[in-house]
Amino acid sequence: MSSTIQRAPRNVPTAKRDRVRGHILDVIKNAAPGSSLASERDLADTLGVSRPTVRAAIEELTREGLLVRHQGRGTFTSPHVITQELAGATSSALAVPPAEGTWTSRVVAFKTLPAGSSRATRFGISAEASLRRVTRVRIVEDEPIAIETLELPALLVPRLAAADLESGNFYQLLRQRYGIIVAEALQTMEPTVANPEQAELLEVPVYAPLLRIERTTRDTEGRVVEHAQSVYRGDRYRITSKLRFDQTSG
Repeated sequence: MSSTIQRAPRNVPTAKRDRVRGHILDVIKNAAPGSSLASERDLADTLGVSRPTVRAAIEELTREGLLVRHQGRGTFTSPHVITQELAGATSSALAVPPAEGTWTSRVVAFKTLPAGSSRATRFGISAEASLRRVTRVRIVEDEPIAIETLELPALLVPRLAAADLESGNFYQLLRQRYGIIVAEALQTMEPTVANPEQAELLEVPVYAPLLRIERTTRDTEGRVVEHAQSVYRGDRYRITSKLRFDQTSG
């Protein structure tokens, strides 16, 4: 006569993990952006669960973007997301209000180089003419948000120095010092991921999501005065727009 061995149902530890998740969500709700979370050991002791259970809940909330883990520093609530609004100004153009926060920059490269054939075509200058190329890390609240590389015809910006691009408004500088009034730009945006060099400058993991923005800017005289390529951290930067609809909208 055979007997059937009755096995006790496996206890899936979702209840404990859900309790840890609920506790951390309350902490996130009441904490300021970028606040430090208690250590895994302290959370496990406080909630009476194992450290692997705490770690699983933290990893889940990190994947959802509610927590950020920094190697060697700990776990933090997600920082405030900086919003850049593109407000509809006319049927064919977008106004660009200032982004949130106080922006400063750290210049990591400042060069003068020949334009070459492709850039000469873009700027409408000779291939032998000089360009200023500036790469800077854009910083808000002491945290890197973007890497921006600017190219400008050197003839338009004599005596431009790296220090000129570390604070203040760049377009105001062009207007006040050089009499260049920017009027319009063609801009494209697309998603990308961080390569090792970008990850190091932005203090994010390799392959972290980024928003790539490329812009070609003209002044009131129709001259191309700037070409910019930028990457913004996907976890810290957001663009919103106001749309205007009419009878032709689909």
